[in-house]
Amino acid sequence: MRGLDPYWRGCLHLFKYCLLLRKYFNTDYMHVGNGVLEVEKLRHVFRTKSHSEKIMLNLALHLFNGDDAFRLTDLDYLDKKNKRLAFEAMLLRFSYIEVGEGDE
Repeated sequence: MRGLDPYWRGCLHLFKYCLLLRKYFNTDYMHVGNGVLEVEKLRHVFRTKSHSEKIMLNLALHLFNGDDAFRLTDLDYLDKKNKRLAFEAMLLRFSYIEVGEGDE
């Protein structure tokens, strides 16, 4: 993900490696080249999802645009793997630090 805008880097990291988000990692919901993330479409789809899925989506949206509020204490509800992915995504977004590839 080197070379990507930092707003995309953390967001895409979550969509690529988080099993809860991975099936939405496609052009129905994002157009990286055009700088478009279909926020309203994603919110609509996630209305009925689990609490953990909503947390990961909310973090991805927050990292992408900063307009969506995110409570760090929500990370307490995530399992160890998703917590690690969340912190990696935040590092990518705010520090430009390269992280290892997520476990598949």
